Amino acid sequence: MIARIQQSMKEKDQGFTLIELLVVIIIIGILAAIAIPVFLNQRERAIDSGIESDLRNIATNVETSFVDNQAYPANADVTQAGVGGDVTIVGIDPIPVSHDNTTIAYATVAGGFTLTATNPDGADAQAGIVYDSTDGGLG
Repeated sequence: MIARIQQSMKEKDQGFTLIELLVVIIIIGILAAIAIPVFLNQRERAIDSGIESDLRNIATNVETSFVDNQAYPANADVTQAGVGGDVTIVGIDPIPVSHDNTTIAYATVAGGFTLTATNPDGADAQAGIVYDSTDGGLG
């Protein structure tokens, strides 16, 4: 070990050059520039997946109500389809919404119903996510 240190002192081995350090810093910067946007998109997609799950849960409860009553709840039966919290439809237990700032709207249509959810933090913030029971579900 001591011989190795003495040899490196004789050869004036002083570590990395400035060019080598700059190359490493550039490579790390490129990797960070690639990783950060990908991470942010994953967060938006996770919010959208949670909203889709919420819509499926609400739709399952509305369909269960249809089996019991042979009619879908009317638009007026929705006492809360607001931001966050629970979605409350008359005759159905309150259904929790997993993300704050999510607005869910319920509407009856001929032969079914639609649910529309929007969240400003999701990838589909402008268009929203739509569940149409007459069209087979999420669209």
